[in-house]
Amino acid sequence: MTETQQGPTETRERRSPIERKGPLRVPPAGRHSPPSPPDGQEAAAILERARASVDPELRRAIESLPGSLRRIALYHFGWEHADGTPAAGNAGKAIRPALVLSATRALGGQQASAVRAAAAVELIHNFTLLHDDVMDRDTTRRHRPTAWTVFGDADAILAGDALQALAQRLLAEDPHPASSAAAARLADCVVELCAGQHTDTAMEKRGPREVTLDECLEMAEAKTGALLGCACALGGLYAGADEEDVEALDAFGREAGLAFQLIDDVIGIWGDPSRTGKPAGADLIARKKSLPVVAALASGTPAADELAELYGVPYEEGELERTVLAVERAGGRDWAQSQAADRMSRAMHELSRAVPEPEAAGGLLALAEFVTRRTT
Repeated sequence: MTETQQGPTETRERRSPIERKGPLRVPPAGRHSPPSPPDGQEAAAILERARASVDPELRRAIESLPGSLRRIALYHFGWEHADGTPAAGNAGKAIRPALVLSATRALGGQQASAVRAAAAVELIHNFTLLHDDVMDRDTTRRHRPTAWTVFGDADAILAGDALQALAQRLLAEDPHPASSAAAARLADCVVELCAGQHTDTAMEKRGPREVTLDECLEMAEAKTGALLGCACALGGLYAGADEEDVEALDAFGREAGLAFQLIDDVIGIWGDPSRTGKPAGADLIARKKSLPVVAALASGTPAADELAELYGVPYEEGELERTVLAVERAGGRDWAQSQAADRMSRAMHELSRAVPEPEAAGGLLALAEFVTRRTT
């Protein structure tokens, strides 16, 4: 990494961010102290309730699609097999709709009033998954073949487009007074998501050392943090929150989203496929510049030189273990885990701005802790 290709703002110096030692930077507490983290059982219960509330709304929306698009969407959500017969279902953890509902409750609103908004956010999330799987050529999601491998690229893309349209229709037809502002905010979020994906795709065409950590973090915020932030903000809107609290909730979701992406990138390299439902090391094989990889490349270590050499040419069979070890020896894994902890600290600070009472904030914090406490 050259002197002009520096890492994140908080680590800008001649030594790389990985080489720098010392405690994580914790943001000031502001006017309120962050609430204490809850245990994982609370998050599991919140997610289960969110799925129970949102799934009927999702099914109604998807059932309104024309036959061919409906079949692809139902397969993607895990509610049908490829041949159209009913399936047990694995529609994901419902993190984003749970954030909408929990934010509404945290600011004193009625969760039932925000179910459509929660479903709209989940539809947008799955629109991005369908498209990302095509672009990334991922063959497995949620322990089954991805939609494009079953129905083809064009059908998977069109099904994703249809899900985005359904999301906007849900909000357009919602009589809640916040629905118009929510629709505009969600549309802005989709534009940001697309911009983030475009940046990600463009970065893959650049050399191993031509991408900085700042760029990579900005891309991750757009691709992952934006939708989690939007989910929290929509919950605030449906609770009738003021602009300051809505923006604090958005910031909370964005920071938690960055922590989520950092951990997700770690799991993508070192995760157990039997638990993740995705093949380990797929990003390394595709030479994607995930956050641990870019951090490792920026470390200035001999392992970084080895990784740059590996990333400078297409993947060859049998090189995966060597690549994984190079990322780890260069500090990519440690940096990503430390950075995730820092982002969670920032997220808690933003949450305390919008929801000062620890008891009221508990649900949102439980979800943020859940997404960053996942193991490989």
